[in-house]
Amino acid sequence: MAFLDNSGDIILDAVLTDTGRYRLAQGNGSFKISKFALADDEINYGSYNSTHPSGSAYYDLEILQTPVLEAFTNNTSTMKSKLISIARTNLLYLPVIIPNTKLWSTMMSGSLTGQPQRGSIIGTYCVAVDEATVGTSQIQGFLNGPDTTGMENSPWADLGILNGYQPGAAGFGGTAATINHFIRLDQGLNTFAIPYTNTIDAELAETQYIVEMDNRFGSLFMKTGGAGGAAAISFIDDDNVASYYLSMGTDFPFVAAQGYAVPFSGTPIAGPQSSRLRFAIQASTELRTSTYLFENLGSTTDMTNAAGNPQEVYYIDTIIKVSGATTGYSVDLPVRYFKKKG
Repeated sequence: MAFLDNSGDIILDAVLTDTGRYRLAQGNGSFKISKFALADDEINYGSYNSTHPSGSAYYDLEILQTPVLEAFTNNTSTMKSKLISIARTNLLYLPVIIPNTKLWSTMMSGSLTGQPQRGSIIGTYCVAVDEATVGTSQIQGFLNGPDTTGMENSPWADLGILNGYQPGAAGFGGTAATINHFIRLDQGLNTFAIPYTNTIDAELAETQYIVEMDNRFGSLFMKTGGAGGAAAISFIDDDNVASYYLSMGTDFPFVAAQGYAVPFSGTPIAGPQSSRLRFAIQASTELRTSTYLFENLGSTTDMTNAAGNPQEVYYIDTIIKVSGATTGYSVDLPVRYFKKKG
């Protein structure tokens, strides 16, 4: 739902999202609005001018004059910055959710310090979609592997690549020593002003995460793989965006307590920590068995490994959105699905 505040008389225009209209259209009396959220996506708080020559009454004038977004129904394009209510009046720091790229198993492509850029895949989670792509020697050594001759088959050679064919399985190209690769996000207060050993306030801690991703391309999977490793989809909207609700206690190991790791050794969170979200990605059957979506929604490029050998691949770039159910804080994760060509 969104709203439009028309100038003049105060009028509230409420517009249901496509999902809301679908549920209302069922006509069985079950449609009830029990919760709502507010957002300030259109506001740029950098426009607050504390040096305005006309005085303090004009500091926020530009913000107040900012046009309000018109209500529209696409739920994937609204409510990016949700507002939250916190009872405390002495709060100095708000919690954040940060992708953890400090571990060998959770790095993005090109995130290793000093790693030379190889193509257009820097700062992206790359998902190899099928057995041929996972097993080819050309794929080994991509991305974050040390740029040293002979390192193509090292345990660190495929950093930044997730096995979308067998999520959580160790090894690419039969390299059993290769560690599992997955995506991890840490939540907490990212400040040195509060000791990381402190306990984060309950109203600032995330115990449930919402993950939204294009269901045509892939699905969430446990980082350790195995039978029954797929996450349960809460619902799929009319845009083929699947939403997953993952909670502490009921969805382990997706959501777990973060612990008191030394700051900046195993976590990007400097202060008190809350929880962590971890998941792998399983490529869809269509991406694994066909090139149709790649040809219609993606493109082709050469990916070059640590030995300098190119391999032409199909690829599709997309976004996975992760939001905290308590704070509303959201993170967009860039993901590239790729498939060996030929």
